[in-house]
Amino acid sequence: MEYAASDAEHRAAEPGTDGGPPPEGPADTEGAAAPEQGEGAGRSGEAPPGPEPSVPPDASQAGPAPGTVEAAFAPPAGGSWVRVSPALDHYLRLTAIAAAVAAGAPLSALCWLWLGPVWALAAAAVVLAAVPAAWFTAGRARRSWGYAEGRTDLYLTYGLAVRQLVVVPYGRMQVVDVTANLLEQALGIATVRVRTAATTADTRIPGLDLDTAVGLRDRLAARSETFSTGL
Repeated sequence: MEYAASDAEHRAAEPGTDGGPPPEGPADTEGAAAPEQGEGAGRSGEAPPGPEPSVPPDASQAGPAPGTVEAAFAPPAGGSWVRVSPALDHYLRLTAIAAAVAAGAPLSALCWLWLGPVWALAAAAVVLAAVPAAWFTAGRARRSWGYAEGRTDLYLTYGLAVRQLVVVPYGRMQVVDVTANLLEQALGIATVRVRTAATTADTRIPGLDLDTAVGLRDRLAARSETFSTGL
């Protein structure tokens, strides 16, 4: 009986037997590692991120649409119009007033002598009505002027009711000069004139600052010599 009791106590003290705590071994390690494998499988099953949405190009940076007026009078590829000085507004307004006075005074005097005072006043009113129109359109007229120096040609655009785009090859330029009348000198602006061999008419760019006019004249003169020598 004593031997049987000691055997029962010995079995109860051994781990893994009835009445003892469960053994700690590789089984516990495998059980703890199982959730990690499950998490890894879940991550590998996720769908890969899709491509980033494309950003549409900025419409303000795109050129004018083909077939439009702006495309017909656009600057050369890769360039932009260089606008003239705002002082040209004052020049246009002052010349409009001077022209109205110069034309209206003698016209009114003639109408007074031949047709009477009523016709004289009507002629003066018609002439003077052109002054406000020229005054308010001076800004738009000035903004219509622009030039661009291309690789082989000079581009010039201007005009309100009738828009024009003139292309002058550098090799055709014969004379490039700078002119400024008394009013232009008072306003600090000048006009660059280009005379070519193909026509008696000259191409002019009015309303340029004095430094800008001199620099443009020198560049055009140098390019005319270079391209004419190449021809």
